[in-house]
Amino acid sequence: MNVRRRAGERRRWRRQLALLVSAALVATLGVAATNHLGRTAYSDKPLYLATMARDAAGNLTRVEPDGAGLEPGTRAVAGATAEAAAQRTWLASGEVPGAGTRWQGMARDALLDLHTMTLEDGAVLAAGSGPWRYAWPRDGAFVAVAYARTGHVGDARRVLAFYQRAQAADGTVQARYLPDGSGPPDDRTPQTDGVGWLLWALGETVDAAPAAQRAAVLAQFQPLLDRGTNAAVRALGATGLPAPSPDYWEKREDTVTLGTAAPLLAGLRAATHLYGLLGDADGVQAAGSAAQRLSAGIDAGFAPSYGRYPGSSGRDAAVAFLLPPFQPDAASDDGDVRAALRAAVGQMERPAGGLAPGAHWAEDGVSWTPETALVALGAASGTDAAGRGLATRLLDWLDQHRTPAGSFPEKVLHDGSPAGTAPLVWTSATVLLTLVTLDAR
Repeated sequence: MNVRRRAGERRRWRRQLALLVSAALVATLGVAATNHLGRTAYSDKPLYLATMARDAAGNLTRVEPDGAGLEPGTRAVAGATAEAAAQRTWLASGEVPGAGTRWQGMARDALLDLHTMTLEDGAVLAAGSGPWRYAWPRDGAFVAVAYARTGHVGDARRVLAFYQRAQAADGTVQARYLPDGSGPPDDRTPQTDGVGWLLWALGETVDAAPAAQRAAVLAQFQPLLDRGTNAAVRALGATGLPAPSPDYWEKREDTVTLGTAAPLLAGLRAATHLYGLLGDADGVQAAGSAAQRLSAGIDAGFAPSYGRYPGSSGRDAAVAFLLPPFQPDAASDDGDVRAALRAAVGQMERPAGGLAPGAHWAEDGVSWTPETALVALGAASGTDAAGRGLATRLLDWLDQHRTPAGSFPEKVLHDGSPAGTAPLVWTSATVLLTLVTLDAR
């Protein structure tokens, strides 16, 4: 009897141990997975920091998730009064888009974040912590355009000059660079979209510059224009589309994506325009012919659904890259593209109200702020009331889900909590461009 009792106790102990181990595994591994019943296990990754600021010596410093310790209305740490004054002076030297609207404060904070994250050499850090403290050509391009469109053309030129120095002689660019411009931090594959983003940013900067400065801007960035155009032309294959390359999803691709093709088209169209300003007929011919081939390739491969991959109806935020300000209105304000953008919202929406990067992104409940802002920008660029309504809704959502310091986080969890790193400059720049677009309507 005692032997049976002891055996039973051992069996109960083993069952209890198994239950404890199982619970621990669920807590550890179930954060962003789907369980055997098909229910989504939502991500609970925290907010790493509220923003980045400058101390009295001008050095970058972290601001903890509670957002405390800043001079009011600045990205200067408490007590750094001279730095705070310098930031206010810089802000006053340009324009704050959305002035007089409920988004004015959001725009002001976004500008301060761009200013804070731009280093002396023109490198723009993508965000404040760990693996984001590098300079992505995509992020830098958006920041340069946001600077130029808000009256900070000198800052835009400083950013573009960094990438012109970093660009390879053959015009290709790395996925990201060390802040000193000495090269990439790792062996990531170079990204073809970066070539297009930099050409697009150069075109926007030239157009935004005062008329008296445009010739000087063009002369300064002739190497970036020539090298980038050559690289973009070489990238096109027999179908008119580029070869597969990582894009803003930053993962290996075996099939060309709209996230690579559309930025390259924006860049080639910008190059055509710039060569026209220079009176360079050969440049106009080379860039313009390549843009036509690529446009036809996009139409043949991606229309009418404009999914992430040719022939796919699973859309992502890259649909917005086929709309202004990335493509000229006459060439891209297409009903099919706008329908695809609206359809993308339904495929990408997440529980907190923001958007995932695409239809086939992980079902972890997480909204991503840069993709939400991109869709807002695409929607704002149209003339229809529905598009403006969508842009307004997404801007309000972004405004309501900033960190305690007022910066945009990379992510928002299913319960509306900001998460990941901050400030995310790509989101800041895209929100500013959306407000600039709405101001012009």
